[in-house]
Amino acid sequence: MIVAMASAARAQQPAPAPTAAPAPTGFIPSSKLGLYVYPAKGQTPEQQNADERACYTWAVQQTGFDPAVTAPPNTDSAAAASKAKAAEATQGAAVAGAAKGAVAGVAIGAVAGDAGTGAAVGATAGAMAGRRAKKQAEAGAAQKGAQQAQAQGAAQMDNFKKAETACLKGKDYSVD
Repeated sequence: MIVAMASAARAQQPAPAPTAAPAPTGFIPSSKLGLYVYPAKGQTPEQQNADERACYTWAVQQTGFDPAVTAPPNTDSAAAASKAKAAEATQGAAVAGAAKGAVAGVAIGAVAGDAGTGAAVGATAGAMAGRRAKKQAEAGAAQKGAQQAQAQGAAQMDNFKKAETACLKGKDYSVD
């Protein structure tokens, strides 16, 4: 009876609340992040190391970003995804170009006396122009996707460095 009551009481307890930010699993010294930390109040190297670790942990909690475990942005996959999206959006560009070219070719061919040949020439030229425009759109989208991924990764790192710098300055270090 007592065991059953204890089990029932445990079953009614609420689950622990999830943490707001991931706990850091790694550590990168400030110098490797491009920060210059000077012990302005004469802190010992041991104290500086402890403070840098504490500030690293705090910066991970504040930003949700841990440079020690987060892989750099995969610009190749971002480029491929953007290119695929552009390819889908420009599906049928060659057909549309051919149709436009055929219409223009009919008009030119009619003036020259052979509308059929003019339409065929116009359709071929239009299809080629459509394919070229599609390839250019895909290449531009791939480049833009890669640049966006790179910019996002840089922004996360900059934000992390700002958080770590704020913490270290709060602990009386000069940081540059």
